[in-house]
Order: sequence, then C-alpha cells, then structure tokens
Amino acid sequence: MRTIKFQLEPLTCPSCIKKIEGTLGKMDGVENVKVLFHSSKVKSTYDESKITSDELKNTIEKLGYPVAS
Repeated sequence: MRTIKFQLEPLTCPSCIKKIEGTLGKMDGVENVKVLFHSSKVKSTYDESKITSDELKNTIEKLGYPVAS
C-alpha cells in the first residue's frame, strides 16, 4: 500500500469533497480517500499493483478539479 497527497486548486464548495471521495473510493485498489476542504488537499492510500498515482490524478482532473503543480 502506498499513500499519496495531491494539492488541488482551491475548492469552492463542500460538495466537491463528496464527488472526489465518492469517485476515487469506488476505484479498484483504492483503500482510503480523504479530502480536506480548507486546504484543498486529497490524501489517498492505494494498492500500487492495482492502480497508479497517475490514474488517481487523472480521475481527479476529469472530475474538473485541477491538481496544482
């Protein structure tokens, strides 16, 4: 298992949390997802044999939440 953190562009509403956590949480290999609204950070624990950090990042961005560089 591996844990990764992503810094997002500022989140604008609490419903963003449900959308990100719900989508990532359903992905095969994702063990845990936590979105911190005020700091706009996503922390996820995942099984690297089933999913990659790039897949997580791409999914977040496809939801409409840019990951800050």
